[in-house]
Amino acid sequence: MKLIATIFGALLAILGGVWVLQGLNVLPGSFMTGDIKWAIYGGVAVVVGLGLVVWSRRKT
Repeated sequence: MKLIATIFGALLAILGGVWVLQGLNVLPGSFMTGDIKWAIYGGVAVVVGLGLVVWSRRKT
């Protein structure tokens, strides 16, 4: 289960990074390009994804 949570968190963080770049008009090519709303959503996704990775990698 920890492996699945780690993979999901990493993918969510990567996807969030793409959303941030598209929202800030750095990575063009979609309907999200230049829309600051997607940069905010992406930032939240990055934080949640990294939090999930950290949580899943903790020693219990």
